[in-house]
Amino acid sequence: MTPTAAERDHVDRFLDEIHLVFPDLDLEVEGIVDRIAGIARRLHRTMDETLAEFGLDNAEHKALSVLAQSGAPFRSTPGRLAKRMELSSGAMTNRLDRLEQAGLIRRLPDATDRRGVVVELTEHGHDVYRSTVGVQAKKEQLFASALTARQRTELNALLRRLMREFERREQGPADDC
Repeated sequence: MTPTAAERDHVDRFLDEIHLVFPDLDLEVEGIVDRIAGIARRLHRTMDETLAEFGLDNAEHKALSVLAQSGAPFRSTPGRLAKRMELSSGAMTNRLDRLEQAGLIRRLPDATDRRGVVVELTEHGHDVYRSTVGVQAKKEQLFASALTARQRTELNALLRRLMREFERREQGPADDC
């Protein structure tokens, strides 16, 4: 279905130009990929803006997220956090230092290992995390409001199909062992 002039976006104009250089390119596939990438960039930008409002960066927010989603008492060891976030222990220590200085986490002695510590999400940290999620969800709802409820459901189903295909290919062939 060809969009009307009023429905065209910058991706359509890009596809008009690239088609002249690559006439065999599947413009439907390119349109899908370019639009998904463009939407992802915009969503990342709004998330960065949201986190900046709370004085956080993505890595700090991720640490709060991991702790909040771990359930009460919202604790983890620095090593488990680093592994989950795919960070070195040094990088994790720096993030934890900043979060502790902001009063979002606290370090406590590990009851099972005298040499270790556990990291606990403070009440303030939990409140900040919930607030960031709430603010970002409102921004995302504004974007999604361009679609009807049925269109959102249909888009989710189509994107899920694409995601499952990526996941299937990333897993590679299954062993028969």
